[in-house]
Amino acid sequence: MLRHEFQPGRLVAGLFLTLAAVIYAGDAGGAWETPWFVVIPVVTGGLCLAGAVGFLTGLIRRRRTKRRQTGAADAPA
Repeated sequence: MLRHEFQPGRLVAGLFLTLAAVIYAGDAGGAWETPWFVVIPVVTGGLCLAGAVGFLTGLIRRRRTKRRQTGAADAPA
């Protein structure tokens, strides 16, 4: 099985979109009454948070690879 790198931004986006689906499913199933506009801030906030998490993850990964490359070049053979 091929391994892939963990992407926390996609995890956050998936969680918020799943939450939106649960809200709509509960409304459709009659478990509760949800106004149509409630899901807009949930999805928008989740996507903004996922973008911020993805951006920070990219910065951290770039910093780690840069540190590894410079550390390997400075080490004596």
